[in-house]
Amino acid sequence: MLVLYGGWGLFALSFLDSSLMPLPLINDLALIMMASRRPALWPIYALAATVGSVCGIFLFYGIARGGGKVIWRKTTPQSISRAQLWLDRNDFVAILVASLLPPPAPMKAFVLAAGLLRVHALRFGLALLVGRGLRFAAEAWLGARYGPRAEEFVRHNLAWASLATAVLIVGLALLRRWLVGRRTPENSAQSFPGPGGEPK
Repeated sequence: MLVLYGGWGLFALSFLDSSLMPLPLINDLALIMMASRRPALWPIYALAATVGSVCGIFLFYGIARGGGKVIWRKTTPQSISRAQLWLDRNDFVAILVASLLPPPAPMKAFVLAAGLLRVHALRFGLALLVGRGLRFAAEAWLGARYGPRAEEFVRHNLAWASLATAVLIVGLALLRRWLVGRRTPENSAQSFPGPGGEPK
């Protein structure tokens, strides 16, 4: 019913899905359907879905920061520990990857861990905007370009496409960390003082 209200309905649907009322893939398929019916408005629909999803996730993030211990008891300990490990190493990339992946990816576990660890709100929000924006923009474009056929494509390929994108992002992040790690010892060696007190 919410899709009858256009972009606002899509915003509400994405908000509910990302906060406390999961609606797996319903908002994705609704976005594709609306973009296929009115192709010229696909950027607006993608924006509405992105903003609604980010607002819903921030609501859950705020609840986790304020009273996360209550939610912790209702969440699988293994998923929380994995999310916490990722967030400790690189919070931006971890949230970005989690926001790209469709269900059954444990997005709620990452948001809960981010709230409990008090991840910087600005980095958290930017990662969400990039991840959700890429995902919903791709879906809306597919709907506008291919019409109803895009729904079938997303049903069968969304998980693989999202996983491939996530692997690419993680690979780039690891490559960047490796390059930075190589430069650091070189810079340290160059600035190490020699016998006469001057850097080598």
